Amino acid sequence: MGSPADLLDLDAELSDTELATRDRVREFVDRRVRPDIARWFADAHFPRELVPELGELGVLGMHLEGYGCAGRSAVEYGLAAQELEAGDSGIRTFVSVQGSLAMSAIHKHGSEAQKQRWLPRMATGEVVGCFGLTEPGAGSDPASMTTRARFEPGAEGGDAGGEWVLDGAKRWIGMASFADVAIIWAKVREPQDDGSERDRVRGFVVPTSTPGFTAVPIEPKLSMRASVQCDVTLDGVRLPADAILPEHPGLAGPFACLDEARYGIVWGAVGAARDAFESALAYAQGREQFGTPVAGFQLTQAKLVDMALEITKAQLMALRLGRLKDAGRLQGHMISAGKLNNARIAIDVCRTARTILGGNGVTLDHSPMRHANNLESVRTYEGTDEVHTLVLGRHITGIAAFR
Repeated sequence: MGSPADLLDLDAELSDTELATRDRVREFVDRRVRPDIARWFADAHFPRELVPELGELGVLGMHLEGYGCAGRSAVEYGLAAQELEAGDSGIRTFVSVQGSLAMSAIHKHGSEAQKQRWLPRMATGEVVGCFGLTEPGAGSDPASMTTRARFEPGAEGGDAGGEWVLDGAKRWIGMASFADVAIIWAKVREPQDDGSERDRVRGFVVPTSTPGFTAVPIEPKLSMRASVQCDVTLDGVRLPADAILPEHPGLAGPFACLDEARYGIVWGAVGAARDAFESALAYAQGREQFGTPVAGFQLTQAKLVDMALEITKAQLMALRLGRLKDAGRLQGHMISAGKLNNARIAIDVCRTARTILGGNGVTLDHSPMRHANNLESVRTYEGTDEVHTLVLGRHITGIAAFR
């Protein structure tokens, strides 16, 4: 039976395979996340024991082809993200960092040797990855990053025996304190055909055991408490010549990965909103005031209707983007539209759901306020409302208003 928030029978638009994927992930969340998520959130604990189970579930890099990855469709990945975030944004964020960022960077931009070395073990969860782009002074403007990489040739000159040396700092890097490998983006001074030099952003595969790599969790947090975000310091980190990702130098490299993560957010936010709505609905149907179930009051029904309408519209947007992505027709501004809209409405739904729960809604016995707190982070990362608004403004007007 579909959710009461599905006002248009959107389940009928999904294939049997898509429904099976959704239901399999939903069962996992019901069994392994819901019973403990309140405690994990309260204790600021990420359940690392779930990592190999998520690998076995097939959701780590599930939209990637080959190298032990599941090769599922964009819609299936979206449905998985939606169900994971219905459990908690922190769990979906881990899957996103692992698959859409770290694994995607290697899959899109890495050498064959890098893919063979890392991707199969990342797909099973044996190896955990992180993605280092954001810096203390460079969030929405990654072009202003100050992390640098320089190449020191070997004794014979050229690449043989040479090393890359990385120096800099990154911030808000998910899972970095327990990751086995980090994808670090840094500026490299590269010669041009005319004899000049210019900075280019390049990606590097950095085993986190490398001397000079340090990751410290950012604490305390009011959001994403069942997840880990870190400050990363790179102090003379030395890497072999083949640590560089050979494909797509420039910011197009990390941006392609960010688009994958943003796409997952479009779906994930719907899951959080739906879970908050269902929690509020169940409470309203069971709690009586003035001799009447709270769900029987007109003002409460108005809130429930407004929430269901927004969730249904957000689900339509997510499904449309998924179909476009599977058809190879998804464009960047479309992802911005989905991320901006769905993260924004999800927070509003969760806050409204909390009001139906009354004072009980501020406890961790109920999910809406936890979801709302998490969504403050989801709304910010992978592009703030302001950035996505300007992306859409540029698409509509043809004029970039970023500077």
